[in-house]
Amino acid sequence: MMERQDVARNDIRQKVIQYNSEQLPADVKTSHETAAFVIKVEDELVGGVSGTLFWQHLHIDFLWVTEKKRRCGHGRALLKQIEALAEVKKCRLILLDSFSFQAPGFYLREGYEICGKVDDHPQGHTQYFLQKKLI
Repeated sequence: MMERQDVARNDIRQKVIQYNSEQLPADVKTSHETAAFVIKVEDELVGGVSGTLFWQHLHIDFLWVTEKKRRCGHGRALLKQIEALAEVKKCRLILLDSFSFQAPGFYLREGYEICGKVDDHPQGHTQYFLQKKLI
């Protein structure tokens, strides 16, 4: 019998997390947490950032600012907010990815460095993997 896809995806994810956790020493294992911060102006969502914390690092899943409010400092404010959380949680580094049509230059200006890239993905663009070491 086939399970619903979302249930199957979660089961597979949990099995991989369990296996990975079994391979790590106790001092590296940290609880798996998620976080999100938003900026609203007059009850309108204008930006947000979400991330996942585990294994002594923060992975920034998404950072978004509405096009009308870009270049107003909202992205930087959101980034600083989630970076502060990473420091409080004693993360060693922050990881994220950004496509060439998104904001790799923004992250580079904020102290991130490119640690990998995939050319022509999606076609005609580049996917960058960036990191910022905290310790």
